[in-house]
Amino acid sequence: MLDGRYSCRDRLRLMDPLSDILTLMRPGGYGFRGLAAGGDWALSFPAAEGLRCFAIEAGSCWFRFAGDEAPVRLQEGDLVLMAARREVFLFSSAAVHPVDAIALLTSVPPGALATLNGGEACRGIGGFFGFEGVALDSLLDAVPPLLHIHADASKAVLRDGIRRLMRELGTPRPGGALLASHLAQALLVEALRAHLEEGAARQGWLAALAVPAMSRALGAMHADVARRWTLRELAGVAGMSRASFAAYFRRVTGETPIAYLTRWRMMLAADRIRHSPLTLGEVALSVGYESESAFGAAFKRAMGQSPRAYGRDAGSGRPKESR
Repeated sequence: MLDGRYSCRDRLRLMDPLSDILTLMRPGGYGFRGLAAGGDWALSFPAAEGLRCFAIEAGSCWFRFAGDEAPVRLQEGDLVLMAARREVFLFSSAAVHPVDAIALLTSVPPGALATLNGGEACRGIGGFFGFEGVALDSLLDAVPPLLHIHADASKAVLRDGIRRLMRELGTPRPGGALLASHLAQALLVEALRAHLEEGAARQGWLAALAVPAMSRALGAMHADVARRWTLRELAGVAGMSRASFAAYFRRVTGETPIAYLTRWRMMLAADRIRHSPLTLGEVALSVGYESESAFGAAFKRAMGQSPRAYGRDAGSGRPKESR
């Protein structure tokens, strides 16, 4: 059971590590444009750091990662989300030499429609999510190579969200830039929710959110990251025996509960070093380390460099000394 140290607000936050991680990723750049293609066509998208998203409004096409043999059929109402670390192709015919997708799509402004071969045999929307925070690898490692959300009535919220985002981008109005940013972030959350609801997540912290016992344990760690959690306490939050919890957590997430907690602490610390006015000593305390030297050693193991070196490399200027 959770003890009295948790406020009402903490209890509400226990089930939402996804919001914590996405917030720490600091979603930044994004751009969505439409495409109407006819005849035989193909587009190539280069590798990048971020997430790509494609939604098919009408017709169908094929999707393939560079180096893969078998393409995936995308049909009306389908949505795909993927880490953009590999070059990808969208096409109606594999025999066609691909056009540079970035050059084609950026030839029209955000929210507008680019045309290829003057036709509308396939019409869709594509976009890219860029991130500025330290947790990007945590999300990209958790998302499968291709997150394919098939068309059905329950996913109408995704299609409606994309269309609203396109309208906001295509018809600038007062406050439009801020609203478009929120819509893009909401679309990403809805896509990840749909992935969890389909039961498609297999391993990692994202998969753990679909398992109530694991989600409770993750939520507790996120709600009180500085607490000296023991395996027994986390097992109690999950409602399991210590041995069963430890084995199941590792099977689902690929790491031990304490390893996950340590990694999350270091991501939070890295973000605070980069973006907050806290001294290194204060950052250490905020993530559960009373000793700045112990924090420094843990940070270097996780991040590959000392907190001070990280602060300098991140462009935050001279690292702040403890007051």
